[in-house]
Amino acid sequence: MKHRLCIAGVLTLLAPSAFAITIVAGPWLQNPSPTSMTVMWVTDTPAISWVEYGGASALDRKAFSSHHGLVDAGRTIHTIALDGLAPGTEYKYRPCSKEILEYKLDTPVCGATVTGPDCTFRTLSAAKDAFSFIVFNDIHQRIEVLKNLFSVASAKPYDLVFLNGDMLDAVKDEPQLLDAVFRPCSELFAKTVPLIYVRGNHETRGPFARMLPDYVATPAGTFYYSFDHGPVHFIAMDSGEDKADSHGDYAGLADFDRYRDEQRKWLETEIQTDAFKNAAFRVALIHMPTLPSKNEHGSNDIFTKWTPLFNQGKLDLLICGHTHRHEILEAEPPARTYPIVIGGCWRQPQQMVIRVDVTRDNLDVTLTCPDNTPAGTYTIPRRLAPPASSPH
Repeated sequence: MKHRLCIAGVLTLLAPSAFAITIVAGPWLQNPSPTSMTVMWVTDTPAISWVEYGGASALDRKAFSSHHGLVDAGRTIHTIALDGLAPGTEYKYRPCSKEILEYKLDTPVCGATVTGPDCTFRTLSAAKDAFSFIVFNDIHQRIEVLKNLFSVASAKPYDLVFLNGDMLDAVKDEPQLLDAVFRPCSELFAKTVPLIYVRGNHETRGPFARMLPDYVATPAGTFYYSFDHGPVHFIAMDSGEDKADSHGDYAGLADFDRYRDEQRKWLETEIQTDAFKNAAFRVALIHMPTLPSKNEHGSNDIFTKWTPLFNQGKLDLLICGHTHRHEILEAEPPARTYPIVIGGCWRQPQQMVIRVDVTRDNLDVTLTCPDNTPAGTYTIPRRLAPPASSPH
């Protein structure tokens, strides 16, 4: 926080250039859809913030966030949704924040304005025939590992990046969260490509864990939701902790069994939606695999509660982490009718990036090591026949 000196009631700035507001992390893109995108960033002082955006040629529109009739002001975490966009369209944007020095009654006294870099993004589109997405998991705040894996993954184009849990050992405070996740991701990709954060069990731990949702934007503000891009209907779910709620580590503050029941009820409705049933491919991302376990209560709980619904809905692919061991597991009907792809972790030789290349006919999965050698491949053909072409 900046320090200022007040003399005789007049606000005097000490070395103004040293106290200019700065963006300390971001921007990073969240909550993508065909008609909207959310931009997030963090400043070092409270501010009033907005996003200037427009088509490829001009920043001729402005978006801000408001609640209950009041424009958001006095925050350091800034979340601005850009709505009314066109599907599959490139936009230019720039985050802006104006520093708040003090309040006189209800009116803020503002200082300098900081603007972030001019960036671009492309909205999602159901009409897109082919695209790729990449998945990282279990990095456990080893930033160099993330950077090395990203250098491999980014050799070919991609539309989405998923962080599939346990990017941290535990969530201790904002500086750690920004240093280990959002700042490097923004620098690597997230200012131009949406970052989809799937919470892992280690992100439920630590004194700052309850603040993580403030840094992640989702359709309904939850860590379980769905969205569509191209021929894929994506589902993200939150497997919670691997230990029982009664475990002594949680001091009676864990309520994950009921939380997984809540998600089961949501999933019951989700698999009946037209978006789910009519998608060419249904892909779920969950940190912990839906596999029975001898030692982990959480894994057994999601296997019991969620697997029958994934079977019923004819899920095509589940992508997970957690085990620190990369695997491609074929379906094992009738208990589990969908394959599971599991990423590795930050340790060698399990450092791994998952890439999925999507077409209207196939999902082609590749697991790749940091030296760019493949560790496994898997192809999932389309189950449902594509709709018949309309006569001309």
